[in-house]
Amino acid sequence: MNIGVIASHEGTTLQSVLDACAEGRIAGRVVIVVSNNTGSGAVRRARQAGVTVAHLSSTTHPDPGALDFAVRNALAAAAVDLVLLAGYMKKLGPVTIGAFNGRILNTHPALLPKFGGKGMYGDRVFEAVIEAGETESGVSIHIVDGQFDAGPVLRQCKVPVLPGDSSETLKARVRTREREFVVETLADIAQGALALDEAR
Repeated sequence: MNIGVIASHEGTTLQSVLDACAEGRIAGRVVIVVSNNTGSGAVRRARQAGVTVAHLSSTTHPDPGALDFAVRNALAAAAVDLVLLAGYMKKLGPVTIGAFNGRILNTHPALLPKFGGKGMYGDRVFEAVIEAGETESGVSIHIVDGQFDAGPVLRQCKVPVLPGDSSETLKARVRTREREFVVETLADIAQGALALDEAR
């Protein structure tokens, strides 16, 4: 399975996927990393692993339509079977979504539909969970459909919210589980144990 990863930041989830592929835990490989941030950890990690990197952003393509086509073309040229958004903070365009319809996955550090949608990213998610007095949170992996965190959920796992948790301690626990959960999910997809059309 050829995996394309689109990332903006440090790339810790990307690193987990790269390691799992190298160890044979995922029957696949990361063939391209697309990033809108040339200084990101994701770009550095990809280059260290010998993975093709494409910097595509509003800097390289000021016109959103042109950027959309460029992202689609880069993924298609790499013969990507599955696209993973790993901390990508921008919306994908309709051309890219259409070309890989039902094959683009995003992770969200909460149990969707709770604590999802516009503005719910980064530390704000964990703060909102704590403020709401939730006793559990978790990780959602969903199909990308063009709206923020709105696509069908493929798989979820729960992470407890412990008494005395701060947003920082909850974030550390959820992010640790998220990295492993992404690997488990990609491994199951590659082995045929989980079908993308099972998302709901």
